[in-house]
Amino acid sequence: MTVNTYSEVWNLDVFFSGGSDSAELENFLVQTEESIKGLEEKVKNWTPVISVEDTHYLQELLRNLEEAAKKLTQAGAFVGCLLAQNTKDKKAYSLDAKITSLGAVFHAALGSLDYQLTTIDDSVWEQLVAKEPLKEFSFVLTESREKAKEKLSKEEEALISTLEVDGYHSWGQLYDLIVSKIKIPFSENGMEQQLSVGQAFNKFSNPDREVRAAIFRKWEQAWGNQADILAKTLNHLAGFRLSVYQKRGWEDVLKEPLSINRMEKVTLETMWAVISEHKQKLVDYLERKAKLLGLKKLSWFDLDAPYGKTETKVPYQEGAKFIEDNFALFGEKLAAFTKNAFIERWIEAEDRPGKAPGGFCTDFPVKEQSRIFMTYSGTPSNVSTLAHELGHAFHSYAMRDVPFLNCNYAMNVAETASTFAEMIVADAAVKNAKDEEEKLALLDDKIQRTVALLMNIHARFLFEVNFYQERKLGTVAADRISELMLAAQKEAYGDSLEEYHPLFWASKLHFFITDVPFYNFPYTFGYLFSLGIYAQALEEGKGYEEKYIALLKDTASMKVEDLARKHLQVDLTQKDFWEKAVGTCLADIDEFIKLTENK
Repeated sequence: MTVNTYSEVWNLDVFFSGGSDSAELENFLVQTEESIKGLEEKVKNWTPVISVEDTHYLQELLRNLEEAAKKLTQAGAFVGCLLAQNTKDKKAYSLDAKITSLGAVFHAALGSLDYQLTTIDDSVWEQLVAKEPLKEFSFVLTESREKAKEKLSKEEEALISTLEVDGYHSWGQLYDLIVSKIKIPFSENGMEQQLSVGQAFNKFSNPDREVRAAIFRKWEQAWGNQADILAKTLNHLAGFRLSVYQKRGWEDVLKEPLSINRMEKVTLETMWAVISEHKQKLVDYLERKAKLLGLKKLSWFDLDAPYGKTETKVPYQEGAKFIEDNFALFGEKLAAFTKNAFIERWIEAEDRPGKAPGGFCTDFPVKEQSRIFMTYSGTPSNVSTLAHELGHAFHSYAMRDVPFLNCNYAMNVAETASTFAEMIVADAAVKNAKDEEEKLALLDDKIQRTVALLMNIHARFLFEVNFYQERKLGTVAADRISELMLAAQKEAYGDSLEEYHPLFWASKLHFFITDVPFYNFPYTFGYLFSLGIYAQALEEGKGYEEKYIALLKDTASMKVEDLARKHLQVDLTQKDFWEKAVGTCLADIDEFIKLTENK
């Protein structure tokens, strides 16, 4: 078998050479600041249109907006990559603060523009967005206009954006700084190591339970040592949000995340209701796995434990080839794109100290490229994660010809392309298993992701809802936050575990992200939504790729309910779609339980 040799370290110099000391980056930030200030000035000098013929200034303003947005996104992506690849890059932290300040000015200008749009007469507005060249932006412009109507005055919203720099985003940056300094002691082969949190997290998939238990004790201790300061950080993040919501008259903490994700609350409630109704099947799997591992019940640190005999390590080069080969079975464009991403070194996968935990894909719109970050240690889950992030990158590639103002798709549909790509690889792995033992191991790995998305994410959602309700009444102590997390985990997992992870709230970055509130349920939505698309793809074969790309292109131009109606012919507010989607992923559990009946 011919295997290509791809670098496991990404190439960032194509954007700005020199890393955080880059003179090119410094010059680009100056240009970005000038673009944002130019946009700010242009918004201030704009007199809203009073007739459909008076659109030239608005068109020019939108061009300036797109230019500034692209530059700000490019700079933010680059610095985010610097921080991820080296958590000790002090200069990168300063650059991150600079970009946050620029972002505040940009969003204040954007808020002012949105407010200006509300002053246009409704009848004029309808005619305005029905005609070219504004017609192609009608959804996003109307959406911005309607959201602005629900906010405070433009002066108050501008003040909020300014105060966010030191009163909101800085708390998220503090979390990143705290995490960068956490070390997890671990002994292996007689040698004491100081692992980063990313390296330590990978140990939870170790086949040796003693190793998993040992790392979990050290993991809990490390986060427990930081619990008070992290609780303070979480309280201030939530407190800032709640104060803003109160001033705007928003009582429901889900109003903003639902609006950001362009979905109705009934859709979210229907999804969770169907998942809850099918929890017993998931509990059955956890109980069967416990029995197979010789345990009465699984503990938290057993959830990612591998079962069955398979290759313990999948070298990076082999993992890359496996992804390429199976993407090719779906479509030529996905396969060609993926090969290019490997060749052009879009991926940072090296397993080394000093990297941030987790994985992500980020876009560089000026260069029309993406970058993928992860720590690849050779597990089947690592292969799935790599496929997942490549799916994100392909989503951006599919939209490369879409105007940038129409590319701001929400997280819930963003997870669609990534999960779709992950499903291709996971199904292929099971199908190509050498024997029953390997098939069981791969099925188990696949089911683990179902458990994570239908149980773990549900626990996060339940926790945040309850935490925000208590935070409305005042500061919530660290011990109480842990109690809320424990209760949420017990409910989400059907109380099927022996030991839980009360400090999960401290260790999970998603609770401290300031860009998007409730950074949890979109994962589950994207997973189940992608199953519907994946089912259609299997039915239609290779020819489905063009339909798939057409769906991706629409992800930022309509609400998810409308997207589903147009491309899948389904109603997301009804249980039918969710029942079918949940049933599809639970079929893996049926097969797993059947294959292990006599073990």
